[in-house]
Amino acid sequence: MNSQTMTLEGTVNKTGILLALVVLSASWTWNLFFESGDAGAVMPLAIGGAIVGFIFALITIFKKQWAGITAPLYALAEGLFLGAISGIFEMQYPGIVIQAVGLTLGTLASLLFLYKTGIVRPTENFKLMVTSATMGIGLLYLVSMLMNMFGSGGIGFIHSNGLFGIGFSLFVVAIAALNLVLDFDFIEQGSEMGAPKYMEWFGAFSLMVTLIWLYLEMLRLLAKLRSR
Repeated sequence: MNSQTMTLEGTVNKTGILLALVVLSASWTWNLFFESGDAGAVMPLAIGGAIVGFIFALITIFKKQWAGITAPLYALAEGLFLGAISGIFEMQYPGIVIQAVGLTLGTLASLLFLYKTGIVRPTENFKLMVTSATMGIGLLYLVSMLMNMFGSGGIGFIHSNGLFGIGFSLFVVAIAALNLVLDFDFIEQGSEMGAPKYMEWFGAFSLMVTLIWLYLEMLRLLAKLRSR
């Protein structure tokens, strides 16, 4: 029966595979950037990776049964983006990437501990709060991006290194971290209820999306603090 249904172990293994694929493609654009020393050499790959990754993410969300194919492709595409962006941040603020990785993994371990010990429980109110805040942040980023495209400079405090800008980044990091609890709960519930086997890939994909978001927000927060 287990061979046909979602298991916790299977999801963990698939998360490891996706993480390895992200690191693999990120290493390539990271090395490419430091070999050339030119952001222009990797930005087409970074932008292309972000766009392709977004497309595969949408496909995975709407066609969960395809996750075994689309989730690894998403991981490879996002890795291209992460490697280039990480390299650019690292050149500007040496040591920032290892700090961001450490904080991201530390947050993952901490939230997993809080979830497993029952200190943080995904009640309906908790899920509503985190989902609403996540959608609000997404909408704010979208508005800022559209404003940038039309030359109005975006929403200033999102990128500011002032106290308000740092406070905003701390809030976004907190919401991204709390999304991990929703991922843990989704994976555990799916395993207990005997969800289809392909949901292991979807569960791993959901966790990777959150981890990538959390890592990027950690980078932004650390950059703001280092630039003061």
